[in-house]
Formats: sequence, C-alpha cells, structure tokens
Amino acid sequence: MPCIVAVIDETIIGYPYATKWKERSAYRFSVESTIYLSNEFQRKGLGTVLYTSLLNKLKTLGINSVIGGVTLPNPASVGLHEKLGMVKVAHFSKVGFKFDQWLDVGYWQLSLNA
Repeated sequence: MPCIVAVIDETIIGYPYATKWKERSAYRFSVESTIYLSNEFQRKGLGTVLYTSLLNKLKTLGINSVIGGVTLPNPASVGLHEKLGMVKVAHFSKVGFKFDQWLDVGYWQLSLNA
C-alpha cells in the first residue's frame, strides 16, 4: 500500500498512507487511510495536497473504497476528510486509548469509483 512522505530541510513534516482494511479477499479493494501532518504545517493546504495524492494513487491501484479513521474530537481532521468528499459512516465510543484517556473514533468513507 502507498505511503507519501513530505520532507522539508531533511525533516519529515507529513505523510498519508493506506493499509488493508480487512485481511479477507472480499475486502481487497478497500483500504483504511491515515494522515499525519506536523502542527506547524497544518491549515496551509498541505494536508489536502498530500491526501489528494494518496487518493489518486489508490485509484490507479484499483482501490474502490477508502475508509479514513479519525480519533475524536479532531475538527481539523474531520474538516479535511469532508473537504475531500468523505462521508461519516461510523462512530465508536471509547475504543482508542492515548494521552491517558479513552477516546472515540469516527470513520469517514469515500468511493473512488462513484
């Protein structure tokens, strides 16, 4: 699965990537996507450029469905996913644990062959 890395002055500042959504063959055309962008480079359009590049690459690989997971609350990430046409399809309560607390996770989905 693809991973795109943005580097400035030999420092990684962001990367979107995709992983298999499920192991079974029936789901081989679906992926889960993730993006990380350093705080100082957020809200400058770079996330859109990186994620769009990932989506374009996934389409050339024959991927049909992209499922983006977002730890909530995260308005910036939700905004990015929705800007790219993704629609919220699921919300799981207290399934992630980080920063010493239980967090919700939402999933946004995009069909690349609509």
